[in-house]
Amino acid sequence: MATHPITTEHDAGTAPVACALSSADLAAQTSRWEQLAARAMTERTETADGLRLCFQAEPGVEDELHTLAGVETQCCPWATWTVRGTAREVVLEVHSTGAGIATLHSMFTEVEPTRAPH
Repeated sequence: MATHPITTEHDAGTAPVACALSSADLAAQTSRWEQLAARAMTERTETADGLRLCFQAEPGVEDELHTLAGVETQCCPWATWTVRGTAREVVLEVHSTGAGIATLHSMFTEVEPTRAPH
C-alpha cells in the first residue's frame, strides 16, 4: 500500500520495485488498508528487511488482511507478503531486498496503530 505509484531502480535479476495498480485501484486499496488499520492495527515496526504490521484478532481481520496481502503480492511482486494469525493477533510480515527494503519502510507511514495490544 502506498499513496502513489512507486518505481525505483532494482537489483539485477529481481523484479523492479514498482506498484502495478492503476490510480483507481491504488485509491481503493489504500482506503481498505486505512479502514483495517483504524479498526484493528496495534503495531507498525520497520525490520531489517521490511515491515511487520500487527492487528487484533477480531472477526474478519485475518480474512481482510489475506485479501489485501493478495492484492499486494500481485501488484508488488518484489516483496514477500506473509500473514499469520494466532488467537490474539494477526501479523503481516513483508520482506524484500535492496531498494525494496527502503520502499517498504516508506509504506504505511500515514497509518498509526489505533489499538493497544492485549
